[in-house]
Amino acid sequence: MKTVCLSVEKVAQNLNLEVLEPGNGSVVFSTGEIGRPGLPFTGFYEHFVPQRVQLIGNAEMHYLRTLSYEEISKRMERFMGFQIPCIVCARGNMPPQALLHCAKRHAVPVFKSDMRTDDLGHRILSYVGRELAPRILLHGVLLDVFGVGVLLKGPSGIGKSETALEMIKMGHRLVADDVVEITRVAPNRLSGRAPELTRHLIEVRGIGIVDVRYLYGVGAVNMEKTIDLCIELELWNETAQYDRTGNEGRVECILEVDVPSARVPVSPGRNLSVVVEVAARNFRLRRLGYNASEVLNWKAHGENKGE
Repeated sequence: MKTVCLSVEKVAQNLNLEVLEPGNGSVVFSTGEIGRPGLPFTGFYEHFVPQRVQLIGNAEMHYLRTLSYEEISKRMERFMGFQIPCIVCARGNMPPQALLHCAKRHAVPVFKSDMRTDDLGHRILSYVGRELAPRILLHGVLLDVFGVGVLLKGPSGIGKSETALEMIKMGHRLVADDVVEITRVAPNRLSGRAPELTRHLIEVRGIGIVDVRYLYGVGAVNMEKTIDLCIELELWNETAQYDRTGNEGRVECILEVDVPSARVPVSPGRNLSVVVEVAARNFRLRRLGYNASEVLNWKAHGENKGE
C-alpha cells in the first residue's frame, strides 16, 4: 500500500485549514477515503478503517458536546489508539478540550475548517487522492494548444524548447519545459505540470534560462494540463515509414494510460510550431467526430463505385 507523509503546515495550506493541534508535525496518508466517526464515538468499531482521514461534522460534534470531559477522554483514548492519520472538524466547530488533549498525547494532528462537511470531504478526497496517485517524471515539453494538452518528446537538442517558444509567440501556453511531472489522476486520464523548481522556465541553448511568465505575461503559462496528445519528434530518416493518412492509431502508454500519439520527423526548414498546432486542431476535430482520413476514404470508395 502506497503512503505519503506530508507536513502539517503543507496540508493546512493546501486545504485551507486551521491547525488546532500539530501532533508530531506530519500526516501520513495511505488512502484517499474519508471516515465519519459517529459510530466509533458511540463505541461501535466494527468495519472501522483507522487509515482514513476522520472528518467530524455537525452531528458528531453535537454528540460529543453532550458528554462529560471524562467520558470524552475515555472514548478518545480508544479512538486515537488506532493511530488515525488526522482529525478535521468542519463548519468552524471547535472540538472539546478533552479531544485536543487526547490528540496531543497521541500526536494526532487536528484541523478546523469553516467549510460545509460535504464540500470539505470532497476537497480532502481530491487532494489526498492526488497525493497518492501514481506519478513519474518525463523528459519533454508540455503545452496547452487550443485547450489540448500536447506533450512533446524527443532526444535532447532536437528543438522542443525552441518549438515551445515559437508556439508561445503564437498565443499558446507553456505548462512545463525539460521535465514534466505526470500524475494519473483517473484510470484513463493523465495530468502534467512542471516541478516547482522549473515552473514557468525554459532553457534556450545559447541564451540560457528564460522566465516565460515575465517575458510574455501570465497569460502565456498554465500551471497544469491534462495530457491529450503525445508528439514524438525525431530526426528525418529517409528509410523510415511515416504516417501519411493519420490512420495508424498510434498510442503512447504512460502510467498504464494510452495517449494518442504521432511521430513527426524533423528536417531543416520544417516549421514544427505550425505542425504541432495543426496536430492539436486535428485532434480536436476528431474528438468532435470529424476524421479527414475517413472522409477521404469514403469519397474514394464512392468514386470507385460510381465508375
